[in-house]
Amino acid sequence: MTVPRDFQEPARCRPDLVIGRDELFGQAREQLARGGSVLLHGPAGIGKSTVLRALAAEYGETARTVLRCSATESESHLPFLALADLFGLVLDDISDQLPAAQRTALESALTGRGESTLQRDGLALRLAVLSALRALAAEGPVLVVADDVQWLDPASLELLGFAARRLGDIPVRMLCAVRTDGPGYDRHLRALPPDSLAVRFNPLTRAQVAELLDHRGYTGLQRSTVRDIHRTSGGNPFYALELGRALTENPTPPRPGEPLPVPTSLRALVLSRLEMLSEEARHTLLVASAGARPTPALLHAAGRVHAEAEMAQAAALGLLATEAEGPAVRFAHPLISAALYAEAPAQERRDAHRALSTAASDPIERARHLALATIGTDPEVAARLAEAAALARDRGAPSMAASLGLLSARHTPADSVPAPDVRRLTAAEDAITAGELDLARDIARDVLTRATVPADRVRAWIIVIDTAGHAMTEVDEVFPQALADAGEDPELLALVRYQLAWRALLVEGDFDEARGEAARSAALAAQAGDRYNELMALAFQAQLETLMGHPDAPATIKRALKEPQDPRVAVHHNGAGYSRFRWLIMSDQLPEARATVTALLREVRRRGSVESEVHFLRGVAETELRSGHCGRALDVARESLLMARDTGIGEVASAVLASIAEASGGQVERALELAREAVDHSEENGDQMYESRGLAALGYAQLVAGDAQGAVRSLRRVRELEHGLGITDPARGRWQGDLAEALVRIGETGEAQDVIDVTRVNALRLGRESVLAVLDRAEALVRAARGEHDAALVQLTSVQDRLAKLGYGLEEARAAFALAQLRTRRPGPTSYDEAARLFRRCRALPWLRQVEAAALARPAEPEPAHTVAPDGLESLEGLASMERQVAALVMEGATNREIAARLFISVKTVEATLTRVYRKLGIRSRVDIVRLAAGRRP
Repeated sequence: MTVPRDFQEPARCRPDLVIGRDELFGQAREQLARGGSVLLHGPAGIGKSTVLRALAAEYGETARTVLRCSATESESHLPFLALADLFGLVLDDISDQLPAAQRTALESALTGRGESTLQRDGLALRLAVLSALRALAAEGPVLVVADDVQWLDPASLELLGFAARRLGDIPVRMLCAVRTDGPGYDRHLRALPPDSLAVRFNPLTRAQVAELLDHRGYTGLQRSTVRDIHRTSGGNPFYALELGRALTENPTPPRPGEPLPVPTSLRALVLSRLEMLSEEARHTLLVASAGARPTPALLHAAGRVHAEAEMAQAAALGLLATEAEGPAVRFAHPLISAALYAEAPAQERRDAHRALSTAASDPIERARHLALATIGTDPEVAARLAEAAALARDRGAPSMAASLGLLSARHTPADSVPAPDVRRLTAAEDAITAGELDLARDIARDVLTRATVPADRVRAWIIVIDTAGHAMTEVDEVFPQALADAGEDPELLALVRYQLAWRALLVEGDFDEARGEAARSAALAAQAGDRYNELMALAFQAQLETLMGHPDAPATIKRALKEPQDPRVAVHHNGAGYSRFRWLIMSDQLPEARATVTALLREVRRRGSVESEVHFLRGVAETELRSGHCGRALDVARESLLMARDTGIGEVASAVLASIAEASGGQVERALELAREAVDHSEENGDQMYESRGLAALGYAQLVAGDAQGAVRSLRRVRELEHGLGITDPARGRWQGDLAEALVRIGETGEAQDVIDVTRVNALRLGRESVLAVLDRAEALVRAARGEHDAALVQLTSVQDRLAKLGYGLEEARAAFALAQLRTRRPGPTSYDEAARLFRRCRALPWLRQVEAAALARPAEPEPAHTVAPDGLESLEGLASMERQVAALVMEGATNREIAARLFISVKTVEATLTRVYRKLGIRSRVDIVRLAAGRRP
């Protein structure tokens, strides 16, 4: 059969078809691929027809016959119209295969000749439709496509349902879409075969709406505008696109606090019933649409004395929601409220806001309504708005504070103090806190076109730099201008020097230069008496010194935590609190690190600081990963990435952590994709620090995926970058053990040992216990590759115990896995149960799959023993954990002092432990332990 043009367009040519619908699209595809039927349902404009066309295009190619119909409301009273659409073109091909009575009834129904009705020819028509489908299916698979099923004439719907229930195993699939505003889709399922899949289309998320708008070319919209589009459209893609189109075509954007302009096309769609309301009821709804949280009490206070009756009238027409949800007045769809407001004359809107400016109980709402009721400048209105902005800031609503600040600036006279541009810059800083970087950048650039005061200009330059994030190469030209505007003012110079410190780190990759600039910024801020910026610079200096392994790091952290403190710094993502968290997690103090970052996250959520929230979510995820809680880490990392992409803040850093979390507890392919994305973006931005982090995540994901060669390439590049950056603390990226393991897998044991030896020096100097344990695990693999199996077994046993005590669950499980793999090379049974149990506890699914694959594989033939019989190792089984570790290190030839350094205990403790070992093993000296390692009786 010829497929109509609508269904021939390949879905791959229309990438917007399934934006935000990947999961639903996948479910429908799987059902259709199994030979099942699908019902797509949801409200108007939600995207059902778009997905229906894409699915029909894809599966129409595999069907011998495609039948389709699409009804409209105006045609729904015409009997058998849908049946005619479906079978009109194929009737001549199958009519001779139908019994005479069925053929006559079906022809009469399809052509309109005769008096066929369901009452008169009911059974014949029902059987005719079933027979027609069977006849078509005998030639090959049949796909029935029906859109807008809610408008199908009842007679056709009944006939289709009768046939669908009796198709059985006949290869007929049905793909239908129906408009529903609630759970009432089940009655339409009666028109489909049993076991059909119902797929509900829910509203798009804000990020999905942003992706859709971007794909359709509406790229100039600020994130705050996209947020308003999402809220007004209710996540409906059709409404969102219409609103986006109206905004891009409208030369005058709405004032802060005003609803979005609604195009005429949507006004007609949602307000068609408005004419049936009385004039008073319409005015009451206008007041409700102007309010943020309208209630009957608020409407009464605003002078709408008959509010209840007028709302009941609106609810009866479907303009207001009828279900009870507390005292609030709720529109049936957010777009109705926006369209109603847009339709009203300007004076009526101002009157509504003026009434609400005295009726609202909240001072922020009163100030907003007063502004929207006022034309021109007014110092009193501006002052009230500035006070409301400060109150919103204190409440943790920086986005509202930015909106109120802009309204305040709009109503501030040019000769006022503070000046309008000062209030605009405050609003821009609030916008940064709220994650609305494009709005903040636009405000700052606008102020710079006319500002002459050095303090205002430097403040604006700093906002421009802040909004660049890690892409500081994009604002390179700003720094000379900011330094020139700062002149010799120490307070202004401190601000610029602080940003230069970040540039030295992110663009130049020079830790020494960054540390020097941070120190200069702190000194200048102290000279100017600017405690906030002094503390911020000290906190950054402490972070740099911690990453460098600099001996001054503890002292700088103490200076950064010294009183008096500024509460804004304490919870800032670049403040002393986060510096302390980094020090704790790098020092293996996981419980304290978790408590610290969780408290920081709780506080910034209260304050509404989006940028800091993104950072602290990453901190929580990192702590959970270290602790071996891979499922929890994956959830938090995904949340951080979603928020980062929604706001444009910290996208690369969040992608790096999400990649590691995916490789540990999620999907390895997704981990590789995220890591490569992070590397690409870092290279574009000239950000060497995050390029190294992205490559470290890529190397780890490649190792988990079994691509040892790829892991070596990525991690060798990390080594080069970190050497150039001057990073010496191995706890910063923790990639060295992975590089060594990957090198062993490709046979480069010499280079692997070099990596271990070089890293161990710094790890011992800085006291990085977990790093030392992971290096020992890698060294055990080197020994095993060289044939020193018994020594490797002893070392791995020690490593597993040490990692368990430190609380590194995933690393402990990896040690158990290596131990099980090594034992397969020795005679006797091998069990992966312990490794599987530990990975299962961590919810480390990619690793667990590796264990399961190894357990199913045929054990390799045991290699000939090079040195050792198992007697000595078996003799250690009765020892306690610490005793086994000490004995194992003695077997490796370590001195008491070396053992003490490796295990972070005193020499006296080593001596006392050895005394117990001698007694338990029935031996007298270290020489006897070495003899055990050689497989000889002491």
